[in-house]
Amino acid sequence: MTAATSSTLFPQGSTPSAFAATPRDADAVLEGLDPEQREVATALHGAVCVLAGAGTGKTRAITHRIAYGVRAGILQPASVLAVTFTNRAAGEMRGRLRQLGAGGVQARTFHSAALRQLQYFWPKAVGGEVPRLLERKVQLVAEAAARCRVRLDRNELRDVTGEIEWSKVTQTVPEDYPAAAAKSGREAPRDPAEIARIYAAYEQMKRDRGVIDFEDVLLLTVGVLQERQDIADQVRSQYQHFVVDEYQDVSPLQQRLLELWLGDRQSLCVVGDASQTIYSFTGATPDHLLNFRTRHPGATVVKLVRDYRSTPQVVHLANGLLAQARGRAADHRLELISQRDSGPEPVYAAHADEPAEAEATARRIRELITPVEKGGGGVPASQIAVLYRVNAQSELYEQALADAQVPYQMRGAERFFERPEVREAGLLLRGAARAGSADPALTDEDVPSQVRAVLSTRGWTAEPPAGSGAVRDRWESLAALVRLAEDFVRARPGATLADLVAELDERAAAQHAPTVEGVTLASLHAAKGLEWDAVFLVGLTEGMMPITYAKTDEQIEEERRLLYVGVTRARHHLSLSWALSRTPGGRASRRPTRFLNGLRPGSGSASGRLPGGVGGVERGTAGAVVGGGAVRRRRGPVHCRVCGRTLTDAGEMKLMRCEGCPAELDEALYERLRDWRAEQAGLLGQPAYCVFTDKTLLAIAEAVPGTESELSGISGVGRRKLDRFGADVLALCAGQELPLARDGEGDDGAVGTQPGDPRQNSTEK
Repeated sequence: MTAATSSTLFPQGSTPSAFAATPRDADAVLEGLDPEQREVATALHGAVCVLAGAGTGKTRAITHRIAYGVRAGILQPASVLAVTFTNRAAGEMRGRLRQLGAGGVQARTFHSAALRQLQYFWPKAVGGEVPRLLERKVQLVAEAAARCRVRLDRNELRDVTGEIEWSKVTQTVPEDYPAAAAKSGREAPRDPAEIARIYAAYEQMKRDRGVIDFEDVLLLTVGVLQERQDIADQVRSQYQHFVVDEYQDVSPLQQRLLELWLGDRQSLCVVGDASQTIYSFTGATPDHLLNFRTRHPGATVVKLVRDYRSTPQVVHLANGLLAQARGRAADHRLELISQRDSGPEPVYAAHADEPAEAEATARRIRELITPVEKGGGGVPASQIAVLYRVNAQSELYEQALADAQVPYQMRGAERFFERPEVREAGLLLRGAARAGSADPALTDEDVPSQVRAVLSTRGWTAEPPAGSGAVRDRWESLAALVRLAEDFVRARPGATLADLVAELDERAAAQHAPTVEGVTLASLHAAKGLEWDAVFLVGLTEGMMPITYAKTDEQIEEERRLLYVGVTRARHHLSLSWALSRTPGGRASRRPTRFLNGLRPGSGSASGRLPGGVGGVERGTAGAVVGGGAVRRRRGPVHCRVCGRTLTDAGEMKLMRCEGCPAELDEALYERLRDWRAEQAGLLGQPAYCVFTDKTLLAIAEAVPGTESELSGISGVGRRKLDRFGADVLALCAGQELPLARDGEGDDGAVGTQPGDPRQNSTEK
């Protein structure tokens, strides 16, 4: 096994064991890293930007970087602060660092790190104790709305709370909210002026009660560090090296805090992927990642593109999705290169209606989890996921899996029958069923009409509300109940409302059963950062992907990135499906998502640009002019031209093939090249390898290039050597005889050049 695919700790793409052996020394920390990961791990001085594609081992790279610095004595554990966005990610990072022998390094979320500093410095900066932290701000927002005489239902309350949170992380004060929301294209759940007043009242009530919220933790820490130079100096003397994971998700407020931690130093490593920016609605922006070289001109940029998670078939689809993308994030996309063995092609499936899609998905999952000895796939249920755009889509899949006796678990959302609006609807329907004919509103109505009438008292309408957020989620849940009633009566024409209520109770009771091993049901947003052996992406129709309320080009591109995130969650099996109609017998008017045009069979050829960005390293220089100056030659991963394997050995990379792979060597050409090299070395007064190494000559004799472009593609032939020796080498490859070399040399020592020849001033890249 090569270094790119094995490790003394754990293989690339695998989950580290809790009992893995600690590396014996600093050098052992580097074992098992691929060339780009090793570049990350050893780049311990100055600013470093790691552009890491999905499945490329970014956590592995940055934890080994920290551990290598600590084990080599370059970094003191207590001086390192690693920050990320979730407690789960921070915990995983701490666990890996302990395994690598770098215990004592602080790995925290932005909020956790800021709160710790705020609690420590508050007595010195302000006096007294830190104000009490408000765990949930919804109740106080409700009181603020009441003070402003604005009535909000539960879902509007959640959405207005979200707008306040967005305002704070983007450092928008109440009076500026209407203009900022309009500029950002946000669809406010209420009149922006009303939200601004509620926001102002909320802030005043917090001050009156002496409490702070989670966003205040960041704001107050920023304020303390800005106003008190002595405290800022103390923090900077404590933390001298910073690592930021998921850097594409930082908000302006988090970026400001990071800048204050850093001061005028450059000891910063950031890791991110603009193509996985899917949380812009919360204030996250990839601009800080994309502008990193502007702020840090001397930065080293390392691109990780070797995908250890997914098969070549899955990676090909992921690359194809991004090839059609537009916008600034798309300009910085990375072309992934799978390091796994070949697997099955992605499955594309159109279904007549949504229930048929759910049932087919459940059947296929049933086949996958069936043991191999019984003719199934042998995939554990916990290694399978069904991913959808909105949580309201879950109900059909919950029921289909339950009917197929497949255990499942929900992630990132309540079970359908546990959602507040569904529980409330159940109570109302139960009451209506008891009332029966005593309720004149329900007399002589069929069951679906009775359900619509009951649910309309709680905000359900025939048409969905505009915008996104909790109001839309609530509507989707109630609409799912209406569809369930329609389907139920279609299957049982004589059913009553009481029968429907009994059916709902039975379903709810069955789905409350605890499951230890189960298929994951999750929204695409909730799936970020996770992976499974088999992934089913469902409901991929126009109006759902992209979602109806995605109107602007930026919003459409974020929807495309959301689908990209979904695709790259799959290791081996990937299924993409859609329904042509909502209900059985309905008109087949739906179309599959535009994002699959040119990628799925029968949809024509793909349009758009080829994926950009290759792996490799770009080293910054102090004073470099960003966006101008010399063009740096970039090299990505090198593949064997015989078997296609990624090469990591320097000698193999020179030959562009594995040592053991057969190759046709033109031995006569090789001897001519060796004779010519000896002559040139004699004229230059230098060793022969200074002209070309043996491996480079072998590569030339095997490839027999016919053009400058083909010759320059051979490792060891840089710009300077191409200018100096290219014409001779190409002539030899063409079987031509060279004239005798002249005794004289140009001023730069290059054989055959004259003073004033532009080749004199060329430099090898």
